[in-house]
Amino acid sequence: MDTIIFDVDDTLYDQLLPFKNTVKQQFQQDFIDAELEALYITSRKYSDEVFEKHMNGEITALELQTYRITKACEEFGLAISYQDAVSFQQKYLQEQKQITLFEELKQLLDHLLSQKKQLAILTNGEEAHQMMKVKQLGLSHWIPATHIFVSGAIGHSKPSREVFRYMEDQLKLNKEKTVYIGDSYENDIVGAKQMGWQAIWMNHRKRTIDLPKWQPNYTAYHPKELVSWFLK
Repeated sequence: MDTIIFDVDDTLYDQLLPFKNTVKQQFQQDFIDAELEALYITSRKYSDEVFEKHMNGEITALELQTYRITKACEEFGLAISYQDAVSFQQKYLQEQKQITLFEELKQLLDHLLSQKKQLAILTNGEEAHQMMKVKQLGLSHWIPATHIFVSGAIGHSKPSREVFRYMEDQLKLNKEKTVYIGDSYENDIVGAKQMGWQAIWMNHRKRTIDLPKWQPNYTAYHPKELVSWFLK
């Protein structure tokens, strides 16, 4: 591979950790890890449900954020008012400012940089919010600012062909020698494979897909497996 492109959320860092911490602060009750992970996955489902509405300007970021946690809590029988949902998002934002890279990903990025690979980021979301995460993770150590792309700035989001075509034009990449790495089957694997790129599914949440249209070139269930794939 000549070009390796990464998603950010739940690919380069554990997105569940800030969510867990926020839930514990907000609800002040005991949860087992399985409950927290299930609540997190459900909130992502509702986030994906209205993400395009947000990108099209039909709803605000706050409306998306309060919707996803409210709907997830409803499924799990947790009482949450609108103001509680706003408070949850404020706490969640503070927790996101503490995120750190998976240790294994630091090793992988060091290795790829030493091999003089073209590295890039493609992430869905608002530019300012996603760039805050990029800065917190210290990604500029490995990836130049000109190779960091956020859907909110591009005007198209994954899995649309337009956003991947934009990447091809900007990076002058050879799609047959390009691999995209992400945690979302629908956004990352489908998006990359439909363009003729290779794709690695960072499936550390062990999600399953019924009758998948596209198959990833590799599925990693832990960050260390991702490192091993590149080192072998």
